[in-house]
Amino acid sequence: MADVSVRPAGPADGSALAAVQVRAWLASYADSWPAAVLADFAQSEPAFAEQWAESAGQPPTREHRVLVACAGPTIVGGAAFGPASDEDATGAGELFILVVDPEFRTAGHASRLLAATVDHLRGDGFEAVTAWVDAADDGLRGLLVSTGWEADGSHRALDFAGDGALVVHQVRLHTDLREPS
Repeated sequence: MADVSVRPAGPADGSALAAVQVRAWLASYADSWPAAVLADFAQSEPAFAEQWAESAGQPPTREHRVLVACAGPTIVGGAAFGPASDEDATGAGELFILVVDPEFRTAGHASRLLAATVDHLRGDGFEAVTAWVDAADDGLRGLLVSTGWEADGSHRALDFAGDGALVVHQVRLHTDLREPS
């Protein structure tokens, strides 16, 4: 059996998580994002490292968490979650991001991160969880749907730079965290 695990992230994991995020997004969006946007995105890795480190080291609430997936000592994925940010999702948790290095995508790391996220949110008393997913991200959407998530009819468009160069259309998925009776 491979040496795989999921553990809480610490501030020192910020750089590794940022590198995973950049590799994952470059691979996922190479065919749908403009080349100039991808180049700018790759240059943003230091800023992403700071964001991951802050999220792991100084979360805004005790329910906000960052987890890492590891293959041996190597960080190969990450997830961030906490209380839902949407006004119509009061009392729900939210999966903010789940990324896995493209070289490790078929090793079950995303499933382990998702299961650990759900366990933490359930343990914190959340009865539901939501996630905004790029409408073109068949991989993440497929994972969520295969584990019982479904679209709730909400849509949004994010203009990354505010100039229309990259508008990402997202759908919101959700699932019930309550144990079946």
